[in-house]
Amino acid sequence: AAIARLRAYKPPPFPLWDRLPLSRRAAVLLLLYADRRGDLRVVITMRAASLRSFSGHAALPGGKADTLDETPYQIARREAWEEIGLPVDDNKLPAPFRIEHLCYLPMSLARTELVVRPCVALLHTGDTTTTTTTTISDAPPSPSPTVESSLIPRLDAKEVAAVFSAPFHNFLKTTDEQQPAETPSSSLPPGPWYEGGWTTWHDSAWRMHFFYVPVSGQKVVKPRVRDGGLAALSEHEHEGKEEHEEPGRYKVWGMTARILVDAATVAYGEQPEFEHNRHFGDEEMIERLAERGGMGEKKKLVVQGSVLSSSSSSDGELRKQVKEAAVQEMEKQKGEPSKM
Repeated sequence: AAIARLRAYKPPPFPLWDRLPLSRRAAVLLLLYADRRGDLRVVITMRAASLRSFSGHAALPGGKADTLDETPYQIARREAWEEIGLPVDDNKLPAPFRIEHLCYLPMSLARTELVVRPCVALLHTGDTTTTTTTTISDAPPSPSPTVESSLIPRLDAKEVAAVFSAPFHNFLKTTDEQQPAETPSSSLPPGPWYEGGWTTWHDSAWRMHFFYVPVSGQKVVKPRVRDGGLAALSEHEHEGKEEHEEPGRYKVWGMTARILVDAATVAYGEQPEFEHNRHFGDEEMIERLAERGGMGEKKKLVVQGSVLSSSSSSDGELRKQVKEAAVQEMEKQKGEPSKM
């Protein structure tokens, strides 16, 4: 029923999307799959430290639109190809894998004031039970190839530092719900699963969630730097890929965490155990910003060789960026020998 609920979900109309400039449009891919026990898991990435925006943060694969003609799902699939090597064309996935687009979720607002459409999809592994069971946990172990062992794509070291997965249903819970998928007999790493609190953003109460995903017991795939950067999905499972057993937990928070809670709420028909915004996404906030003229073309400002994003609705943020860039430039100059 979890997959059936997602298939049936229709977000409310959001005509503002069609009026947004290209520089404001973005999408992310919330890719689900069933593990060996039949439990749904979600693919998450850790952004590379070399990225200017949100480096080192956990995120769903995704990014900005390239053209006004791209649908959100096309944006998300293209970005997933560029970030983690997931082919845009399902015919290029090795059998028996295929991807089904399940639904869109309401728009979210990124901290950079991009309007982000979450796209929920299911990675089928050849086991038809994943489309009919209630929580999928009752399904018998499938002999089909697993995502962890066969399909976690090879990475572009320029954009992704790691690919890992998290138990989807657990994003409704305040504590760890299960043992790591690959080693059910092992103990969980120390630390909490969930922390949260309220903040104010654009004059609205906004619930900030912090999830600490245990990655011990799963294969965390990390990139190997190669010529050209982008590594396509290989027919050979281990070619060009490094896998590491990771201790501890990865923190998932901010917009990514909010999207995961929204998606799990729709999928399982349950309310989270913690406090959460009653509405999905940030569409009311986005519409208010648009009414104030804050959803226009994003401009760029060059400060000492650094490209900074700016907009009419975020002068304070722009000043902060300029100040930070100036401080970084001063620190850089302090550390360099004099050229006089």
